[in-house]
Amino acid sequence: MQSFKSLFDLRIQPVFPIVMYSFLILGTVRLVLDGFKSSQSHVFKVYGRPQGGKNKVPIVVLSRDRIDEKCNVFEGTWVWDNVSYPLYEEENCPYLVKQTTCHKNGRPDSFYKNWRWQPGGCNLPRFDPLKLLHMLRDKRMMFIGDSLQRGQFESMVCLVQSVIPEGKKSLQRIPPMKIFNAEEFNATIEYYWAPFIVESISDHATNHTVHQRMVSLDSIANHGKHWQGVDILVFESYVWWMHNPMINATYGSPHNVQEYNVTTAYKLALETWANWLESNINPLTQKVFFMSMSPTHLWSWEWKPGSDENCFNESYPIQGSYWGTGSNLEIMKILHDALQELKIDVTMLNITQLSEYRKDAHTSVYGERKGKLLTKEQRANPKSFADCIHWCLPGVPDAWNEILYAYMLKDYRNFS
Repeated sequence: MQSFKSLFDLRIQPVFPIVMYSFLILGTVRLVLDGFKSSQSHVFKVYGRPQGGKNKVPIVVLSRDRIDEKCNVFEGTWVWDNVSYPLYEEENCPYLVKQTTCHKNGRPDSFYKNWRWQPGGCNLPRFDPLKLLHMLRDKRMMFIGDSLQRGQFESMVCLVQSVIPEGKKSLQRIPPMKIFNAEEFNATIEYYWAPFIVESISDHATNHTVHQRMVSLDSIANHGKHWQGVDILVFESYVWWMHNPMINATYGSPHNVQEYNVTTAYKLALETWANWLESNINPLTQKVFFMSMSPTHLWSWEWKPGSDENCFNESYPIQGSYWGTGSNLEIMKILHDALQELKIDVTMLNITQLSEYRKDAHTSVYGERKGKLLTKEQRANPKSFADCIHWCLPGVPDAWNEILYAYMLKDYRNFS
């Protein structure tokens, strides 16, 4: 007579292989699912990442990814960081134009690439290009403005393009636009040339240098038709307004040209822009940002009393409190007031003060003038030819995009 233990052993033996196989299957499934979380997943490499729609990969935005509501990310200091910065290298981004490739153009120092913006009292989330691309899946993001905004567009493209396989990314030039396409994500990052936001005689993408600028302060429809339906709009307009204290413009009639004070003209232009937004933007599905003015560093006496130079040969940020005459406080207030009066939410990213410190980061004599790199003779005359308006890349516009990315993470649920 078999013992109870023997009978139990006989009954358990057929069950044991089934249990083992179950654990094996569950373990395999867990490994596959964990693999999906990695951008280097073998599953993704073999089969590709899921396209949009129902197969959309969920985005996990952790609490550490969100900036503290109490923290002002626009106040802080530039910290030397040659370990984790720059976030990309100039030679590894094929989408940069000659205007921004300072190292390639002969700039001898590279210090400008290794400064990280550190807000006081909090940290910016580390820029994650794959997470941003997932947020942009099936969406369009458009930067609108002048060549400074084009620099921010190129910075954003360089920040994300390295995680996209060759053959799955492209850049189209369809004047007045540039369109970067991330095929696997059905996403585009775009740039639209509109230096005054409203229409002007400087709206041609390449032939826009005119001696007598003229703006149509109440006309925006031709531009606006390109902006309709864009999911994330990032506007900027400042430097082109500041060429002279007065500007020729039309308002009410295209034939009635008058001379306007720039601040008056800027206010009228923003009113036209605001009316377009309120008539065309769905705040439930679209998000609008406005970048504050990008500062210039044309006169070294502002940060180095007694000198008579400019940003040329500067290698370090300004330390301590600083506000240059190139940043117009009246324009800043006009923009602030215009956004306050809007019926829809527009987020202003106030990058002016943090950029004011960076006298070292402009293209100086290592950029272009009228579409051509400076000659040796021109470089030898920085007082006349140094560009203290545009920025080298990698550089300051990357910090602007880190802040933009932080706000997109913060508000992600509001427009996903």
